[in-house]
Amino acid sequence: MIFAASKRPIDGHATTDYGLAFCLFGKAEAILLARGAGFAFAVVDMEHGPLGIAELGQMAAVGQASRFPVYGRVTGPGSPDLARVLDCGAAGVIVPHVDSPDDARRIVDACRFRPTGSRALPGPLPTFDYHSLPAEELCTRSDTGTQVIAMIESATALDTVEEIAATPGIDGLMIGSNDLADGLGLRGQLRHADFLTACMRIAAAARTHGCSYGIMGLPSDLIQSHAVDLGATLIVATNETNLIIDGGARLLEEVRQETVSRALP
Repeated sequence: MIFAASKRPIDGHATTDYGLAFCLFGKAEAILLARGAGFAFAVVDMEHGPLGIAELGQMAAVGQASRFPVYGRVTGPGSPDLARVLDCGAAGVIVPHVDSPDDARRIVDACRFRPTGSRALPGPLPTFDYHSLPAEELCTRSDTGTQVIAMIESATALDTVEEIAATPGIDGLMIGSNDLADGLGLRGQLRHADFLTACMRIAAAARTHGCSYGIMGLPSDLIQSHAVDLGATLIVATNETNLIIDGGARLLEEVRQETVSRALP
């Protein structure tokens, strides 16, 4: 099974999907929890925390079986896991710290088959239920269904974002909100006007070059202005760690307030 790449439609209309990132929970069942909660995709974060290629493989396999896209976020353009994420059945690879067109080309070279890149031909893939396919068919179908997403997270990347988006083989741009703000000298200032301007420039570059536009790390009250209004198709709403900490804290506060109110005379 392959998932269609989310290129932005020519007419400008796009479906906005909300996803959940996993930083700590690497069990296959976690994907079913995300799907059951109503999320449209998941990101296995291999950049921060303990999750690695083994957990990604299990989670991507469940994603394949349940028709639920699972993306792998690696450590950067030099990660040895760029193609392995795709070999393991992920719907796409999300690459942080793409600071230049050279970085973008390096990613494409690792993730795309010839002539676009130089990805090595793998054995049977979970994407195709491990059926052996003729080499030409395997390469064509894999390239068509794979998403290669570059994260824009620095002032340097912002300066060349149009060239990054124009790189053949790059399907999408995704903002890492906190890192981009930090890279612009706006640490923690996601509501600063210059940060919104940067988001607008990145979204415009994606739109111009037929890429998807995505974002992660936004507080909920900025999702409309910094994501939806700019045509975002992939929005990572939160991660499982924040979901439990924040949701648990709210629940405990409600329970305590209810308990106190019932105890009052």
